[in-house]
Amino acid sequence: MDIIEAIKERRSVRSYNGEPLSPELKSDLVKAINDSYSPFGGSVTIRLKSFDLKGDFKPSTYGVIKGASDFFLLGIGEDENSALSAGFKFEQVVLKAWEMGLGTCWIAATFKGSQFDNGEDWPKGESLKIISPVGFPEKQRFTEKLMRLTVGSNKRKPFSELFFREDFKNPLEPDNKFGESLEMLRLAPSSTNSQPWRVLVKDDKVMFYYKPKGPVSVLDMGIGICHFYETEKFKGFDGEFEKETATPVAPEDWKYLVTYKRN
Repeated sequence: MDIIEAIKERRSVRSYNGEPLSPELKSDLVKAINDSYSPFGGSVTIRLKSFDLKGDFKPSTYGVIKGASDFFLLGIGEDENSALSAGFKFEQVVLKAWEMGLGTCWIAATFKGSQFDNGEDWPKGESLKIISPVGFPEKQRFTEKLMRLTVGSNKRKPFSELFFREDFKNPLEPDNKFGESLEMLRLAPSSTNSQPWRVLVKDDKVMFYYKPKGPVSVLDMGIGICHFYETEKFKGFDGEFEKETATPVAPEDWKYLVTYKRN
C-alpha cells in the first residue's frame, strides 16, 4: 500500500477486536513515531501506552471506543506551531498504522478525568491534548455507523469551494499541477468534519488559509497539510514551507497560515 492508497482508504476506527498489539507491532509503531517530523517547530511529544482492559482501566472517553487496550498520547504545547506540528507529525503515524492493518481515531478534549494521563510527565509547556486508540478493527457497530452519518464523515466539500487560483474569486481546476496533492488534502479528516482548509495557488506557491471552526482548527490544518506534503514527496517533488509577511486578503474570517513553494 502506498501513501495515496492509505490516504484514500483510511477511516476512523472506534471498534476494536480486543487483541493487544504484539511487541513487534509496538516496535514498528514506536519507529513510526521516531521517524515522524515537522517543518513547523513547536513542542509535540507522541507516546504509545498500553492498558489492561481486565483491570481498573476506565478510559472515560467518547463513550464509543470499544475493545482498545493500546493508545497513542499526544502532549502538545500551547502555541500555533505546536498545534500545526501535532497534526502534521501524528498523521504520519496514523497513515503508517493503517498501512500495517491497524485502525486509529483522533480524539480531542473528550477524556477529562480519565486515567490516560496517570504517571505521565510531559515536557515543559506541554499537556495531554490528543489521544488515539490503535489496534485491529472490529466490524462497525450501529452506533459507530450512526455517528459517522450524523457528522457526515464520508462527505467532503467540492474541490471548487476549497481551492483557488490567483485570487479568491477563481476556483482552481482539479487538473492543475498541484491537483492530486490538494485532492489528498481535501480527503483529510478533521474535527466534526469541519474541513477548515482553504488554499490559494499562485505560480509555484500554495498558500494555506483556514476558516476557524474551533480550538483544534490549526491542528486539523496540520493533518491536511501532511496529506498534501506526503503526496508531493511521493510524486517526486521537492518543496519548502515559509511564513510570508504579505499575502492576499482572504474573504470572511479566513486566516493565513503558511506557504509551500515547489522547488
